[in-house]
Amino acid sequence: MSEPYSDIVMEHFMNPRNVGEIENADGVGTVGNPACGDIMKMFLKIEKNIIIDAKFKTFGCGAAIASSSMATEMIKGKTIEEALEITNQAVTQALGGLPKVKRHCSVLAEQALQSSLDDYYKKKGVESPIKLKPEDELHEE
Repeated sequence: MSEPYSDIVMEHFMNPRNVGEIENADGVGTVGNPACGDIMKMFLKIEKNIIIDAKFKTFGCGAAIASSSMATEMIKGKTIEEALEITNQAVTQALGGLPKVKRHCSVLAEQALQSSLDDYYKKKGVESPIKLKPEDELHEE
């Protein structure tokens, strides 16, 4: 029998926050695997090292949408450095847990954040301190 979703996951799936795009975003990152069906795109607006807005577009299951929604909520108002400390485990915990077979969705959220911040640094012409990790190095057991 599969694990049930928490009320928080269901709330973020049914009423996702920050859905959409940011025109002229300072950082955009797309991650996912079309073969498995989950694709996540994150958009960031950054001013004076603070993430003032974050939006996402996710094609995937309820857990992927909820993970995207939660991750964008967690990073708004944070410095870039604070946002980089947010891990897939933190997203999973904030959602009240995810079934083991759906934890890759929180990994995608972490990767989308890292990818969008990496893009931000590239657009600024600054060497990115972000070392994008492959999904298999991010999995939570």
